[in-house]
Amino acid sequence: RQRLDPAIFRLPVERIRTGYYSDAYFVYTKHLLEAEDYHPRVTMQVFQKRDSLLGGIDEAIAVLRLCSGRTGPDGEWVDGWPELEVSALHEGDGVAPLEPVLMIEGDYSLFAHLETVYLGCLARRSLIMRNVAEVVEAAAGKQILFFPARHDHWLVQTGDGWSAHVAGAIGVSTDAQASWWGG
Repeated sequence: RQRLDPAIFRLPVERIRTGYYSDAYFVYTKHLLEAEDYHPRVTMQVFQKRDSLLGGIDEAIAVLRLCSGRTGPDGEWVDGWPELEVSALHEGDGVAPLEPVLMIEGDYSLFAHLETVYLGCLARRSLIMRNVAEVVEAAAGKQILFFPARHDHWLVQTGDGWSAHVAGAIGVSTDAQASWWGG
């Protein structure tokens, strides 16, 4: 199955690369690994604790693709994506507790600073998918519209609309919510 193009997410790449949106201890870990010239190869497996539908995986992969790496000696960004091996399930896949949904293998210093961001993508979008899917099932064939815009921050509309669409909602309330799927 085809993944969403990373450009669709309009990620603030420079800020994500610097750790602006990350828990400080992940940023400190990256800085320490680089300062010590220590580059451990790790395997990171990401999973959920309960049955769910997987959401945000394409966005999480986009974060890794565009923001993994390090600052080079001349201050330029050295892309880390080619050095990582990433495998993942797809948007809307059903997942069981502790089932790996994303696996990242490679030099930890290339992506340590991204964990907060990609986990946040997965947590929020999976929550929306699971909740909408439960409503769709309870509706027993009646069409479901997703209208959350007035109850949350405007920046989450696009991804939440996509998640609701994948989970079975047939319509949304804003153009932003429909933008990733052309609704």
